[in-house]
Amino acid sequence: MLVGKLVVEFIGTFFLVFTVGMTVKSPDAAALAPLAIGSALMIMVYAGGHISGGHYNPAVTLGVALRGKISWADAVPYWIAQFIGGVAAAAAVSFIKATAVGGLPAPAGAAAYTIPAQLLVEFLFTFALVYVVLNSATAKGTEGNSFYGLAIGFTVVVGAFAAGPVSGGAFNPAVAVGAAAMDIASWEGIWIPLAADFLGGAVAAIVFKAFDMGGDRTTIAA
Repeated sequence: MLVGKLVVEFIGTFFLVFTVGMTVKSPDAAALAPLAIGSALMIMVYAGGHISGGHYNPAVTLGVALRGKISWADAVPYWIAQFIGGVAAAAAVSFIKATAVGGLPAPAGAAAYTIPAQLLVEFLFTFALVYVVLNSATAKGTEGNSFYGLAIGFTVVVGAFAAGPVSGGAFNPAVAVGAAAMDIASWEGIWIPLAADFLGGAVAAIVFKAFDMGGDRTTIAA
């Protein structure tokens, strides 16, 4: 279904561009930005490649269309979804970075972020984590694969690099509670990861089920 493929292209492009912005503009993660960015692309290809081909790049879509593996009728909507995903990611990064107390750049660990920014990054990367889990470990299109552990693990790596400086990078209610219990996070703000993480997981499941992800494969190499 084309709509499902477009959703996948939007999501993959969003998280790729979001990771670029969050890591390159972060004093805490900039040195390892290439690893995070490459990992973001890898996990999104693993998660959505069996659905849309995992392009996440208008130039890739152009090449695939020129090769005749995707119709021009599909290529144009792919481009629209990709560009919208990139713009949405840029808007999210701009919003989050604008909330840094004292501005950026700042010494490692010095920037403080508002509650809306913390909620947003926790929601986004918990959504990403559950989205990758559902698509790499439960979908028919990836059944029997041996890469799901790598994909899921690197989703956390990406989130830790991109959003850890903002929220602490829990992406898991149990991790959030454990961090508070170990005094490396505050009990006062425990509601932030709990609310955002459960919501992110729920939305990922809704998207997965609504668009019947895990069906036909439209691969780059097909």
